[in-house]
Amino acid sequence: MNSYAAYLGHQPHISIAELAAVVPGFTVKKQIEKKILIFESSKQLDPDLLMFLGGTISLSERLSNDDLSIEDVPQALCTETSKVKKKITFGLRTHGMSPASVKTLYRKCKDALKKKDRPSRYVGTPNKPAASVLLHDSGMLDGSQGCEITIILAENLCWIGKTIAAQDIDDYSFRDMEKPVRDTKAGFLPPKLAQVLLNLGQWVCEEEEPLILDPFCGTGVIPMEALLRQWPVLASDSAAKAISGTEKNLEWLRKEYEILKKDAASTVWKHDARKAFDLKEYPDVIVTETHLGPTLNSVPTVAEATKIRNENETLQAEFLKNVADSLPGVAIVCTWPVWKTKTKMLYLEKIWKVLEGLPFEIVSPYDEIQKHERPTLLYRRPEQFVGREIVILKPMQ
Repeated sequence: MNSYAAYLGHQPHISIAELAAVVPGFTVKKQIEKKILIFESSKQLDPDLLMFLGGTISLSERLSNDDLSIEDVPQALCTETSKVKKKITFGLRTHGMSPASVKTLYRKCKDALKKKDRPSRYVGTPNKPAASVLLHDSGMLDGSQGCEITIILAENLCWIGKTIAAQDIDDYSFRDMEKPVRDTKAGFLPPKLAQVLLNLGQWVCEEEEPLILDPFCGTGVIPMEALLRQWPVLASDSAAKAISGTEKNLEWLRKEYEILKKDAASTVWKHDARKAFDLKEYPDVIVTETHLGPTLNSVPTVAEATKIRNENETLQAEFLKNVADSLPGVAIVCTWPVWKTKTKMLYLEKIWKVLEGLPFEIVSPYDEIQKHERPTLLYRRPEQFVGREIVILKPMQ
């Protein structure tokens, strides 16, 4: 088994579910303070995997199956950078070490390299590792100019590896902020969350390159992320403005990332998701951010949120019944709204009775994730008035 350490995003339970969905033979070994996950994979992971993992900030691979100690790090660094021809750039990403210990260790590393007549440059500080953009720009991830050693110390654990991938924050920002159409009134689906939903969709339909249907496409965040993987996509929405925005954004994405239509087809049309779908080809899975209700600028009262919820319950029920009738056998990964009121969290409730009469079962790629009181994944930042429940619905055989 191959051992890895993942630094998780701000919703660790969702990050773990995503990893479980995409990593072959995924086995959790240890979770440290929620933010770091040590896990094993039955196959060696391609660093490019992280390009499409929305919930993992960085990924490190264990250096050796042997038990390495802190004293072994300088020599391990020399070995990992032995093929670098110019000045070596290196860093340390640590957990469980004091800043003073980190400072001592990176000096020992510099001394070890110096003894081999290898000039070096340390990036990061004793208090904080190098930013991900620096890892990309300094050639530390592909090993061409150096590397970053990862050291994780915890109870009965000394895990030493090297960082092999880190999120490209600039790329996320580019396609989120520079796309031609952004709808500030309808709310934002973060590209990272769209990636998570797509990975859960691929898992539940068990297809390598699934045909995605997003029937609440908005301005096309999910279709955009699907095309980046060269997955074919169908996108619809009841609003003409949304359709126009999606078409413009997909055209922009194809141009910026050189995605040809012959490599990944896309079809966009105006359609109400509550009305029967008449498609020549069934999608493999529906991946969508359903309607979350009106944008809220302050914490709603229970009465206000209840009124919004009742309207949303009707929409969600009509959508699910429509899929069951007109697209039988198609799995669904979707989001439901969750409202933070002045006194409690308010979830959809009537939808469960609707689901009892439909041929779906709620599933998860990793059942051992600590759940809230419902069999779903809650996605919500502390400052948000409207959060999301991620729901995975698998058709019953």
